[in-house]
Amino acid sequence: MKIRARKLTAAQARRKTDPKVLRCSSSAELEGLTRFIGQERAVKSIDFGLAVKSTGYNVFIVGPQGSGRTSYALKSVREKAARMPAPHDWIYVNNFDEPAAPLAIDLPAGQAKKAEEDFTKLIEELKSVISGAFEKSSYEDAKAQEISSFQDQISKMMNHVREEAEKDGFLVKRTPQGFVNIPLKTVKNGKGKKEFKELQTDEFEALPRKEQKRLKSVSDALTSKTLEVLRQIREKERALKAKLSDMEAEICRTAISPYLDEIREKYGQTEKFAQWIDSLERQIVANYALFIAAARDESGEVDFTPYKINVFVGNDPKGGAPAVWETNPTFYNIAGKMEYESRQGYYYTDFTRIVSGALHRANGGYLVLDAEELLRNFMSYDLLKRVLRSGLLTVENLSDQYSVMPITTPRPEAIPIKTKVILVGSYCIYYLLREYDPDFPKFFKTVAEFDYEMPRTPENEWDMARFVKTTAEQDGCLPFNKKALAELIEWASRLADDQNKLSTQFNRLKEYVVESSAWALSEGAKAVDRKHVLRAIQEKRYRSSQTEEKIRAAFAEDIIRIDTDGAVVGQINGLAVVSFAEVSFGHPSRITANTFMGQEGVINIEREILMAGPIHNKGLLTLSSYLGRVYAQDMPLTLSARLSFEQNYGGIDGDSASSTELYCLLSSLADVPIAQNIAVTGSVDQFGNIQPIGGVNEKIEGFFSYCLARGLTGSQGVLIPWQNERHLMLNHDVVEAVRRKQFHIWSVKTIDEGIELLTGCPAGKRRADGTYPEDSVHGRAMAKLKRWIEKSAALSRGQKGNAPAAASRERKQ
Repeated sequence: MKIRARKLTAAQARRKTDPKVLRCSSSAELEGLTRFIGQERAVKSIDFGLAVKSTGYNVFIVGPQGSGRTSYALKSVREKAARMPAPHDWIYVNNFDEPAAPLAIDLPAGQAKKAEEDFTKLIEELKSVISGAFEKSSYEDAKAQEISSFQDQISKMMNHVREEAEKDGFLVKRTPQGFVNIPLKTVKNGKGKKEFKELQTDEFEALPRKEQKRLKSVSDALTSKTLEVLRQIREKERALKAKLSDMEAEICRTAISPYLDEIREKYGQTEKFAQWIDSLERQIVANYALFIAAARDESGEVDFTPYKINVFVGNDPKGGAPAVWETNPTFYNIAGKMEYESRQGYYYTDFTRIVSGALHRANGGYLVLDAEELLRNFMSYDLLKRVLRSGLLTVENLSDQYSVMPITTPRPEAIPIKTKVILVGSYCIYYLLREYDPDFPKFFKTVAEFDYEMPRTPENEWDMARFVKTTAEQDGCLPFNKKALAELIEWASRLADDQNKLSTQFNRLKEYVVESSAWALSEGAKAVDRKHVLRAIQEKRYRSSQTEEKIRAAFAEDIIRIDTDGAVVGQINGLAVVSFAEVSFGHPSRITANTFMGQEGVINIEREILMAGPIHNKGLLTLSSYLGRVYAQDMPLTLSARLSFEQNYGGIDGDSASSTELYCLLSSLADVPIAQNIAVTGSVDQFGNIQPIGGVNEKIEGFFSYCLARGLTGSQGVLIPWQNERHLMLNHDVVEAVRRKQFHIWSVKTIDEGIELLTGCPAGKRRADGTYPEDSVHGRAMAKLKRWIEKSAALSRGQKGNAPAAASRERKQ
């Protein structure tokens, strides 16, 4: 019988890279890689998204980790930002009219920091300038003259009041309770001259009532005149104070004008800032005493915070637009915050404690965020959408929104935000946002998809060698000779699980570059050779292969039973992939099948005890459909079958063992033994066509390691789907064993091709009458199924024939 399964050669088991095509003897001869390779679609999408200035064209970069998505995003935005003009700076200043609402003012790039320095210097200068202006003799003389003039006027007015009172026979006397009018009496002194004395209370009471009434009337009139004079005095006093204040204000204004004019000339081009400087001047003039006190008292107790400038966002005028990468996108890191200071048991803040967030710093440029980190932080994503929608960002604390009691806090003026946001995330996050957030497509109209692989063309192999050159230089590694470069390129193809592809997981490739150089350095080599690359690969696997070794040790000690020689009916070696962290390895599983009479159909024991996943169960149901198609066209399919993954305690899923289970089932039905030296993997459809599976390299290497532990016989090997031939990038040990014909790899397209290889028996081709050759697998299986039908019918007739006799015996009893 001719075996139809295709036997693969060592050349087909691994696609080699010829070092000669690299056109160099060492990576030191190559030019460094300056462009991004393997992601042309993503590169065009990102460039388009960054170029469109319309609202909503923010970019979501999606792809697997390690594909360089974040690195390229940062590189792109930084290059583009460097060619853009620097945006304006932003400062916060005190709102003298409403201190609880600090003002936001934009200044040309680079001026915010200078303005802060200039205004700090200005305040210090004004302290001495204002103090000196008021210490001049001219000010003191003018002030004394005004006060003296005021006092003369007051004296004349009061003298006039006293004179008028004396004419009416009264004395105006000042007491702690105010001015009082005291009647006077005329008496003669010792010299016989008349003089006036105060009329005592008892004397006043002794006067006639008519006289008392007259004196009281005169006193009331005098009081009215006195009050009028006192009112006039108060008015003159207020006028004096106003005059002195105007004089002092003029002195202060005259003293500070040169300094403020200089500031206006420097920063007055911004209208809003110029208005604030005018307001600042009025505040300084109104509070000049603070400056005098500060100049005289160097203790620093006078607070000049209201006159300061808070540099909120400062940009380098020659540095282009900002490109901000926020690695921890918490609410405050993005939106900014108000910082508080504890002062004697209470919290204090002011406009100088307003801190900018990533959105403020990226204003006028680009902001790069990790989507997963953004969604993990409370309120950050909602904030980002709110800013993209309104174009405004207000610094606020979360406590203002979620506090039980409203708290009075500063409300800084909102700042207009115009920035391009670039989110970097996985496919899972992207599709979840597309599905469940109706706002997401409005704000992120551009998606850039990063692929996990690229074609393995000579150009890309050349670029991969240049990537090694660039990485080695950046990390201070040794140069790689051409054999080492070829081995790394082959490993990149292995990471992609495809002979015709190269992996774009540049982070992982970089690890092997660094570790290969480290092993070369440990040996004192001057360049990295192929053996160092191989050692880096082996050592990296060894560091994480403890579980794999324990499982293999259990096999070597016969704790786990896997037969690698002989032939058994209803038993086959299936292949699975076990993954732990960064390590994936193949592990054979002994699959067994029992078939017997009945009508239960094919039952998987793992399914019955809920150890099988839905995909595996789908593959099992496909087997029943296949059996019906092959054997039940002219008769009912009457059988019971049990399938089991022996010594399986962790559950199974996937359909890559469906063809294996079908081979095992056919072996049991046909009573044809299956060779145990061949392990099998592959999915099957309802028509018996073999379908590709994943992890083919790990599966083959896993079975090879088990065979190697027991000793290679030269007949052992693995049966794979024909579509997986292109995915073979087996390690050198397996390839060498295939070359020496110590281990074999076959590929098949159909179940019939596979069963012939496994049993050495022809599968059998359906005849026109629907039968199969008697000596074929299908012929034997159908013959058994027919015998079961006949036996089942005979048993059914026998039970019916015995039923009347049993009923007669029952009646007699």
